[in-house]
Amino acid sequence: MSVIWGIVVTALSLLAWAGQAAAWLAPSTAVRWKLMEAEDDVNPTFWADIRAEALWDTLCLWVMVAAGMLLIFDQAAWSYFGLVGGGIYLYFGGRGISTRVTMTRRGLRIGTPESVRTGIVFLAIWAAMALITIVAAIAALES
Repeated sequence: MSVIWGIVVTALSLLAWAGQAAAWLAPSTAVRWKLMEAEDDVNPTFWADIRAEALWDTLCLWVMVAAGMLLIFDQAAWSYFGLVGGGIYLYFGGRGISTRVTMTRRGLRIGTPESVRTGIVFLAIWAAMALITIVAAIAALES
């Protein structure tokens, strides 16, 4: 079961990390791949926020990728990476959802309703992955 969870964690966290890396390093490519909205289509404040977030997330989100890989290869250190990475992804998901909900309620242009919904769904998936990983890491440390 831990190998399967390691694959899930690795795949989902690689998706998030690669998307943020693309948004930071190649925003026009990220727009073309529908990973983010074009600058002209969103409020300038939101654009600045997601660009800064992309930079920071590219530097931080790798920790959960490492946790997943270590879990696949049955390395005990996975639990430490899982705790730290889980905390990062829980924050990533929660902040992303609350930012999008608040900005939408205030009438700021942050993307089409469909793209905002898609973003919230993926952020919720990453937050759920984080919670499950944190619980599993605590259980692994206790045993």
